[in-house]
Amino acid sequence: MILDVILMVLFVGILVLLILMRKQLVSIDKSQEAQEALNSLRETVSRSEREIRDAVQSSQSTISNTLTTQLQSTGEMLGSSLTELGKAQTRELENVTKSTNNLTQTNEARIENVRKTIDGRLKDLQDSNERRLDQIRETVDEQLQSTLEKQLNESFNLVSERLEAVQHGLGTMQELASDVGNLQRVLTNVSKRGTWAEYQLGAILEEILTPDQYDTNVRPHPGPEIIEYAIRLPGQRAGSNSCVYLPIDSKFPTEDYQRLLDAAERADKDAEQKAVGSLTRTIHNEAQKISQKYIVPPHTTDFAIMFLATEGLYAEILRQPGQVEKLLHDQKIIVAGPVNLAAILSSLRVGFQTLAIQKHSGKIQDTLTAVKTEFREYSRLLGLTQRHLRNASNALEKTGERSQAVVDKLQEVEELPLEEAAKTLGLPRTELGSELSE
Repeated sequence: MILDVILMVLFVGILVLLILMRKQLVSIDKSQEAQEALNSLRETVSRSEREIRDAVQSSQSTISNTLTTQLQSTGEMLGSSLTELGKAQTRELENVTKSTNNLTQTNEARIENVRKTIDGRLKDLQDSNERRLDQIRETVDEQLQSTLEKQLNESFNLVSERLEAVQHGLGTMQELASDVGNLQRVLTNVSKRGTWAEYQLGAILEEILTPDQYDTNVRPHPGPEIIEYAIRLPGQRAGSNSCVYLPIDSKFPTEDYQRLLDAAERADKDAEQKAVGSLTRTIHNEAQKISQKYIVPPHTTDFAIMFLATEGLYAEILRQPGQVEKLLHDQKIIVAGPVNLAAILSSLRVGFQTLAIQKHSGKIQDTLTAVKTEFREYSRLLGLTQRHLRNASNALEKTGERSQAVVDKLQEVEELPLEEAAKTLGLPRTELGSELSE
């Protein structure tokens, strides 16, 4: 630090000398004197440099000695301080070791106490858990046993019900198989097949028409022929029982139709054409029989209905071009299936209802006239009753006004208790109370 200060002072002195020399050089003329002055200045500077160097070396030696002395003193001080510090740290370390040992012993004792406490608590908890597990196990066993028994009983009941249902289903299947066998026997037997077609026709008539609108097993004229079913149409003769019958006969030529279905299923065109021809001839022959036996004007209409028992058979006849029109034109026979017959019967029922309305229109007119007269009398009596009610209302209103006037006049009269008033007026208390409440 001192060396730096000395060097700084020397540097500043050299700068000052240089500044002075520059000023002298400016003021001195360029001559021999200036050269001599410059040489003199150089010598002066050289001496100053030597002196400064010597001074610096002397200062460095002094500073070095001083620093060495100070360093030795500082080292001794540091050594003694480090020695004291080491001793103090050793003492502190011994104290810390003792404290650590004491703390370790204390912690070990506490840990041992905690371990014993935890062991006791764990044992108690284990015993408690075992007791609870035993209780839970017993409860679960009981519930499981009851649930298992309940489910087994339900399963047994369900199985029993299903077995009963299966047995019932087997019985139903057996009955159905028996019914199918009976139906097959009916369909393969000509007489029974006709009976089934008649039964179906009768069911349709019974569902749509009323019993007085058709007859069964009708003999329209003296002779052996009997019509299965005939619809009663209004006749031209006077009298309530005069009627004209519309004959309906059922047919079900299943052999020809079955051969046609089998040929169509095999895609055998030749066999199908033969079956169609055979079915057409059968239908034509049956229509001719119906026309000859059942169409007997004026006892019957000049046409009849041939009922085909199945829609498939009826549709097959409709498929034959001109067959239905030919039967109607030549034999006066209308071919109908179940649905078509139901539509025809519904139309006839509407016609019957219209005729009934026309027949009873006079009675309806008389009834309406009587109702009109009675209603006029009812209106007169209603007006009279209204006038009587109005007069009674006016009378009640006047009576109320007069009674209010009497009450106003009696305001100053002292009132008697209710029982005494009833006794004075000769009225029971309950009757008087009820009258007052009313």
